[in-house]
Amino acid sequence: MALQGPIPVTFDKVFPHGCYLVGAVEQVKDFDASTNGRFVQARDKETGELVWQIAVMDADPEVKPAQKTVAVKIVAPVQPVPPAQMPGLPFTPVEFDGISVTPYVNGNGRLAYSIRVREMRAPRSAAVAAKNGNASSKDGAAA
Repeated sequence: MALQGPIPVTFDKVFPHGCYLVGAVEQVKDFDASTNGRFVQARDKETGELVWQIAVMDADPEVKPAQKTVAVKIVAPVQPVPPAQMPGLPFTPVEFDGISVTPYVNGNGRLAYSIRVREMRAPRSAAVAAKNGNASSKDGAAA
């Protein structure tokens, strides 16, 4: 099969209804290099850059409650800064660029996906709305 390794995808394919931050950016532990009392942060195998992680809530109304929160790994040389919280919203909307998914079989024998990204940012439509003084854009379309 020609398709091997991480599969590049767009944000709209992974989160068609958007997603929201529900955690802080954290370092991902390299379990092989870390020892008792000595934490070593994971590095991306391809780029050598540090790996960070943040929990997001999928806004898709059809996703089961137990599957709403997913971890997104961010490959970056320094700790990524989440977008600013938008006034009037209980959660911070976020979008990602440079997304790839890697399918794997989890401990329950079910197919799961690891989501890896290169960049975290405020949604384009939200950024335009905030610039214009609105909490959301008129048509909901990305600018």
